[in-house]
Amino acid sequence: MSSETAITPPPRAAYFEDLRVGWCERSAPSVTLSEGMAAVHQAILGDRLRLALDRKLARDLLGLRGPMAHPALVWDVAIGQSTVLTARVIANLFYRGLVLLHVPVIGDTLSTSTEVVALRQTTPRAERPASGLVVLRVRTSDQEGREVLDFWRCAMLPLRDPNGATGHADDFDAIPAELDAAALRSSTATWDLRDFPGGRGEALNELAPGTRWSVHGGDVVSGAPELARLTLNEAAVHRDRGCSPDGRRLVYGGHTIGLAAAQATRALPEIVTIVGWHSCEHLAPVHEGDTLHSELELESVEPLENGGALAHLRSRVQAQGEDRSEGASVLDWRFAAVLA
Repeated sequence: MSSETAITPPPRAAYFEDLRVGWCERSAPSVTLSEGMAAVHQAILGDRLRLALDRKLARDLLGLRGPMAHPALVWDVAIGQSTVLTARVIANLFYRGLVLLHVPVIGDTLSTSTEVVALRQTTPRAERPASGLVVLRVRTSDQEGREVLDFWRCAMLPLRDPNGATGHADDFDAIPAELDAAALRSSTATWDLRDFPGGRGEALNELAPGTRWSVHGGDVVSGAPELARLTLNEAAVHRDRGCSPDGRRLVYGGHTIGLAAAQATRALPEIVTIVGWHSCEHLAPVHEGDTLHSELELESVEPLENGGALAHLRSRVQAQGEDRSEGASVLDWRFAAVLA
């Protein structure tokens, strides 16, 4: 159904049965990426991408008009803007096909539209109230109308009637599982990475698929509600433990992804930026105070004409906490990064 179809908008903090395929939500405030936002985001997640930290490098080497906005800040804002439709979210199951079509800099303003593209009620279980899965198409653009992000997100929402039935049974097979290679290359195609500091240079040719890196040291999850509020995330489960089934605040999934990205840059400091996600599966909940450890695997690598390479990586994250002495798998994230 077209996103322009006239459908009565759902109420604020919608339940699953309030949503209809074709509804496109554009009411989230636009957000200007500021140095203050970037500083708070960096303090919570600890990113080490040089172009997001070094204004002079971004200008001199790549001609950017300001510091590059960290891709994790960009996708966190877009996801936060999309939560207008998912304030009652129980869990986020997956993200698919996220592509950074344009690289924003600090000072750019992001606006997001969120379209309901599929609805499927989950199989009832005696131990939990009725719920349903909603697939959202999230598109973000900047103040010039340039496309920045385009991706799919799947969230689980409760039904207003805990014993209700909606009949929604859409097929999710049409959601892309792989990324367009040309789209991945487009946002950084004009960058010359031959003189990028800290790069591998010719040694990029020595990277072999199947190589793994166990990231030294974990990261404790802290500042979780602050990150959610910073990025306009309306999901109550990230701020109010009374909205969670187990009485504990659920950490926003992008927080786990952001720490995994930060750990990836510690293992591979030659990562220039992240340009896409093939997929992102949240395997188990994360709570504030958990410590996250990750292992990184190189799935494939493609040389780029600008002196770099496009690396397809897989990050598997485990969480340790007071109730997880052995650790639990919480994230399986397959992403594409530009290396120098």
